[in-house]
Amino acid sequence: MAHLLREVGLDFVGTAPVRHVFAREISAPPETVFHALAEDVPGWPEWFAAVTLARPLDDGARREVRLRGGTRFEETILAAKSPDVYAYRVDLTNAPGARAMVEEWRLAPAGTGTRVQWTFAVDGTAPFRFACGLAKAGLGRAFRGAVGALDRRLT
Repeated sequence: MAHLLREVGLDFVGTAPVRHVFAREISAPPETVFHALAEDVPGWPEWFAAVTLARPLDDGARREVRLRGGTRFEETILAAKSPDVYAYRVDLTNAPGARAMVEEWRLAPAGTGTRVQWTFAVDGTAPFRFACGLAKAGLGRAFRGAVGALDRRLT
């Protein structure tokens, strides 16, 4: 059953009770990576294995995302500043125990490529926070796999 999450801003990325930050350098330039993240939302399932559906809503101001296993999200875009940052807040999800979620993608030049940093910031019930803490290794693997696949797709 889907439920509404607390409305938080981009500052939540720095204050969330649970924060996981992952980074990896890839060969694609920042502008190209930003385009894949922010402007080609339907293309996410082609490079992010956990994503089965991603589609923009409200002329790109929001998104609908579905993951393998059945988790669903409706999100609001908090920042889309090319080529530096793309971030979104989860407004509605069927993930039990979630109270607030923001994901931020930061892009920085790294030689001729890009340093991609993903921050996963969440709050929720104690069991939800505990489970998200345990999920760090799996989220890291998912991030590395997705960004690697994205780089192969873009170069």
